[in-house]
Amino acid sequence: MQPRAPGPAEPRRVPPGRSRARSRGAALLPSMLMFGVILASSGLLLMIQRGILAQVGPPPPHPPAGPPSRREPPAGPGLELEVLRDTRNRTIRALCGQRSMPRTVWDLPAGQRRTLLRHLLVSDKYRFLYCYVPKVACSNWKRILKVLDGALESVDVQGKMDHKSDLVFLGDMKPEEISYRLKHYYKFLFVRNPMERLLSAYRNKFGEIKEYQQKYGVEIVRRYRKSGGNSAGDDVTFSEFLRYLLDEDVERMNEHWMPIYNLCQPCAVRYDFIGSYERLRDDADHVLERIQAPSFIRFPERQAWYKPVTAQTLHYYLCNTQRRLIKELLPKYILDFSLFAYPLPNITSEFCRQ
Repeated sequence: MQPRAPGPAEPRRVPPGRSRARSRGAALLPSMLMFGVILASSGLLLMIQRGILAQVGPPPPHPPAGPPSRREPPAGPGLELEVLRDTRNRTIRALCGQRSMPRTVWDLPAGQRRTLLRHLLVSDKYRFLYCYVPKVACSNWKRILKVLDGALESVDVQGKMDHKSDLVFLGDMKPEEISYRLKHYYKFLFVRNPMERLLSAYRNKFGEIKEYQQKYGVEIVRRYRKSGGNSAGDDVTFSEFLRYLLDEDVERMNEHWMPIYNLCQPCAVRYDFIGSYERLRDDADHVLERIQAPSFIRFPERQAWYKPVTAQTLHYYLCNTQRRLIKELLPKYILDFSLFAYPLPNITSEFCRQ
């Protein structure tokens, strides 16, 4: 298990038994009924139900080691990848085409706009905007931005990442400067399987980072465990973490477990490219080519200490968690699953017996 810089909101003290039927505070999210219609019309819901997306397995995140070949013409995407990208693009267009959805960042409520703008990093030299998503290789992308800006010598420099200094945030600019960059710059983000991202955040923040254990862990244990008053916050269970997420307002969540939709607002910002953690190396190379980064800049290798979430690890945690808990949590992350073409988690008895 494992944490980094804390997010803006402290966990709120709420009685464990309170109703979860309260307003979620997501003013611009479509109703579940409307969203079901959108998904059905795009064919994605049927694909999820039949497990088709689960069978379209993405290539390994890290191909066999070898010298980077970023200057060679990239091979065309395979049929499976084309299907996934087409599904993703169609679903985003269907959802974002709804009358109630935001067309620009200025259509967003102030709080949602603030969250988005503080997650959009700017490179004026290379004319791009990157929406960073914690637990989706954002530290390495920040290294690249610092190298491009001359603040860091190499992407391989070791040491703790400073997530604020030597970075330019769109939210620090004037409205006219923001609008110009949103209109004219290349825009991209990277996404990840929502449950895998949550598990990665849980293991990192509550298994390794004392700051998160004290700020969030102590309260989570106190709230959801009988006689948990003596916990130091370093023994939060995955089920307790999920119960905490169920009781949290999405827009007040820490950025490490806030849904990607809320962080990057893909309806208010028309992204030119959405990469995936499962194809990290290839998709990163595509972006580096597109922004015309110097040939010596490559996407960093994994740090030696990094403990990846494997399919087996995710399987273990999901199958040892109450199904009811996972099913109740899915609506909060349904846009991340559906817009970015990730299959819903398989927690059937047959799968978990394997």
